[in-house]
Amino acid sequence: MARAIQLARRGLYTTNPNPRVGCVLVRDGEVVGEGWHRRAGEPHAEPLALTAAGERARGATAYVTLEPCCHHGRTPPCTEALIAAGVTRVVCAMVDPNPLVAGQGLGRLQAAGIEVLCGVLEAQSRALNPGFIKRMEHALPYCRCKLAASLDGRTAMASGESRWISSAASRRDVHRLRARHAAIVTGVGTLLADDPSLTVRLAGAELPGLQAGESVPQPWRVVVDSRLRTPAGARLFSLPGPTVMACGGAVDPARVAALEAVGARVVQFAEPHGLVDLHALMAWFAAQEVNEVLLEAGPTLAGAALTAGLVDELILYLAPHLMGDGARGLFRLPGLEHMEHRIPLHIQEVRRVGPDLRLTLRAGALSPAEGV
Repeated sequence: MARAIQLARRGLYTTNPNPRVGCVLVRDGEVVGEGWHRRAGEPHAEPLALTAAGERARGATAYVTLEPCCHHGRTPPCTEALIAAGVTRVVCAMVDPNPLVAGQGLGRLQAAGIEVLCGVLEAQSRALNPGFIKRMEHALPYCRCKLAASLDGRTAMASGESRWISSAASRRDVHRLRARHAAIVTGVGTLLADDPSLTVRLAGAELPGLQAGESVPQPWRVVVDSRLRTPAGARLFSLPGPTVMACGGAVDPARVAALEAVGARVVQFAEPHGLVDLHALMAWFAAQEVNEVLLEAGPTLAGAALTAGLVDELILYLAPHLMGDGARGLFRLPGLEHMEHRIPLHIQEVRRVGPDLRLTLRAGALSPAEGV
């Protein structure tokens, strides 16, 4: 199963909206076939492993990181392929949270006389697909918030100057982070200040699962702009890939037309005060089959998403320098006046990236077991 999870990780940058899945076939203690799902519409991990194994699949055990599908989607059911190939045992890491499967795949295999075991390395398998799981279970995408700050927690000088806080190594790491997300979200303030591209600037050969000369899939670029102040000449409109403008209520139709004329898709998510309803935006992402969203924004939007409970994970690049108490902070979080108002974060990982530290933190309080 560890090998199957290793294979599944090769699809980290390409499978959206599908989950990342790997499969290993073993007969008489020998690996006879392997496969991993690469892209929606292409074969799943199980039929690829079966093809690699050929007749040696008969009597084999299939180790697969997610319950085999049992419905006709973009491809035929994997359960039927396993049954037809004569596999006698299926070990899977976790039940598929997709309501179209959700235990029915395992039931179909058992009805065909195949021995089934589920729950092997489940935590590792879930870690592969947080966005797919959350979309299926909660109709929301998994949202990461990426930030770069000085050691004293500053993201820009008082003047707004912010290039560059983190090192070249960290900025390169950010492009790998962007590549695994289906959408990158920023706010109009960041756009007006920096005119960002919000693209992945890596070659295919630099990412696992992609080959030399193969183009890297570009995430949607999404600007939260309640009154559509984004200029039609902004850099992101001249770049390949879709751009979405998320606006609030009472927008000027002429502004909508001007942005649509340069290729933007304008979608309204109005809340009572005319701002953008961030929860509605996230729900819309899920409806569009977006699994993972990367928020790259200033303190206002980042703070609003965090206080709304929409941020699942924070990625913070800490640079070893100080910017002073006049510089801008990470989040705008009004109303935090007492210690009990603090927003708890759980550190999942700390690692060096060039001269910087990269902190991965999960939002939300710790369970008693995690706090021990």
